[in-house]
Amino acid sequence: MTELRLRPARTSDVPAIKDLVAPLARAGVLINKDTVAYYEGIQEFLVVEAVGDEQTGLIGCGALHVMWEDLGEVRTLATSDAWRGRGVGRTLLAGLIERARAVGVSRVFCLTFEVDFFSRYGFEVMPNQNQVDPDVFAELLRSHDEGVAEYLDLARVKPNTLGNTRMLLELSPED
Repeated sequence: MTELRLRPARTSDVPAIKDLVAPLARAGVLINKDTVAYYEGIQEFLVVEAVGDEQTGLIGCGALHVMWEDLGEVRTLATSDAWRGRGVGRTLLAGLIERARAVGVSRVFCLTFEVDFFSRYGFEVMPNQNQVDPDVFAELLRSHDEGVAEYLDLARVKPNTLGNTRMLLELSPED
């Protein structure tokens, strides 16, 4: 029996994370990043390992990037081709949402081609109009992070999205 084990990523996972992302980046589904970007952001990542009878090793990764006091972004959600449809993405997303709650984020954003997947977990397509307080919008404009620009739906990033859908999950307070 094979178990899916979710854990925080370690620096030693960076080569495997790059290997998971590479085919999706070549297909234009995920953004290709320099190795240094993975090391700089390693604390944002969770990974899933397959432990047991089947393949052992990293089979999925995903990151939560905090953008503002109440807003985070799910990034770089990737699963090995051989493990798609077997709960890896669900495990990662649940872990990232739990992490969002733990750090005080109440809204989680994603930019995705996988609308059906994220919809199953409560994400909704965002309206074209930003619903951000003008003062917060002005602060977010100072960010150099492309994910923030995607969230704000700035014209400069539209050519780079390749038709991705902006989605948002409003987290309900836990009891």
